[in-house]
Amino acid sequence: MAAASFARALLLLVVVLLLAGAARGKTVKRDVKALNEIKSSLGWRVVYSWVGDDPCGHGDLPPWSGVTCSQQGDYRVVTELEVYAVSIVGPFPTAVTNLLDLRRLDLHNNKLTGPIPPQIGRLKHLRVLNLRWNKLQDVLPPEIGELKKLTHLYLSFNNFKGEIPVELANLPELRYLYLHENRFTGRIPSELGTLKNLRHLDVGNNHLTGTLRDFIGNGNGFPSLRNLYLNNNELTGVLPEQIANLTNLEILHLSNNKMIGSISPKLVNIPRLIYLYLDNNNFIGRIPEGLYKHPYLKELYIEGNHFRPGTRPKGTHKVLELPDADSLV
Repeated sequence: MAAASFARALLLLVVVLLLAGAARGKTVKRDVKALNEIKSSLGWRVVYSWVGDDPCGHGDLPPWSGVTCSQQGDYRVVTELEVYAVSIVGPFPTAVTNLLDLRRLDLHNNKLTGPIPPQIGRLKHLRVLNLRWNKLQDVLPPEIGELKKLTHLYLSFNNFKGEIPVELANLPELRYLYLHENRFTGRIPSELGTLKNLRHLDVGNNHLTGTLRDFIGNGNGFPSLRNLYLNNNELTGVLPEQIANLTNLEILHLSNNKMIGSISPKLVNIPRLIYLYLDNNNFIGRIPEGLYKHPYLKELYIEGNHFRPGTRPKGTHKVLELPDADSLV
C-alpha cells in the first residue's frame, strides 16, 4: 500500500514538473504575433527556414533562423533578430517595434524602403541597431533618441535626408555612430559632443554644411572620440586650434570639403593621431614641421590645396580601410 502511494506521489511530481517546464517554455504571445506578422510580409528567402508558429522553437522544431530568445520568468522572449543579406524587399517591418525585449536588431544589406517608423522608440532595451545598406529614406525620427541603451547605430548607405536629429545626443551609451553615404543636410549637431562614450563618428559623404569650429565648440566635448569622418561634405571655415583638445583622436578625415586657412601647429598635440586627411580643400601656408616628426602619424594627405611650393605629404598613401561594423559589436 505504501509502495503504491509512493508511486502515485512520484507520478504526480513528474507531471507537475513537466507542466512547469512546459509553462517555462512558452514564448510570450506578443512576440509570437509580431514575428508571425513579419514572417507573412517577408520574401521566401527567409520564410523557408522559419518553420512552425513559435519563433523560439517548440518541441522538435528549432528557433527560427536569426532569432535569439531568452528566458524571462515563466516565458521566453525574443532578444535578437538578425535577418541580413537575404534581399528583403518592402517597407521597414513596423511589427518589429512590438518586440519590446529586443537588444539587437540587424536587418542590414537588404532592400528595405520607406522611413524608420517613430515606434522605434518603443525598443527601450535595444543596444545594436544595424540598418546599413538598404534603401531607407525620409528623415530620421527623433524617437531614436529614446533608445537610451543604444551603443551601436549603423544607418550608412541609405537615402536618409534632412538634418541629423539633435536627439541623438540623448543616447548616453552610444559608442559607434555611422551615418555616411546618405543625403543629410544642415549642420552637424554640436550636442553630440556631450556623448562621453562616443568613439567613432562617421557623417562622411552627405551634404552637410557649417564649420568645424561650430561643431566642436571649445573642444571640451567628445572625450572618447577616436575616429572622426567629416569627408565629402560642404564644410567651410578654418581648421580650429580647439581640435587639438580631442586628445584621443586617431583618425581625422576632412577630405573634399571647402575649408580654408592655415594648419595650426597645435595639431602636433594630438598624441595618438595616425591618419590626417586634409586633401581637396582650400588650405594655405605650410604644414607644421612637427607633424612630420609626430611619432604616430603614418599618413598625411595634403593634395588639392593651396599650400606653399615644396609642402610635402607623409606616408605611402594607402587606402584606409574602414573597420567592419560587425567586428565592433
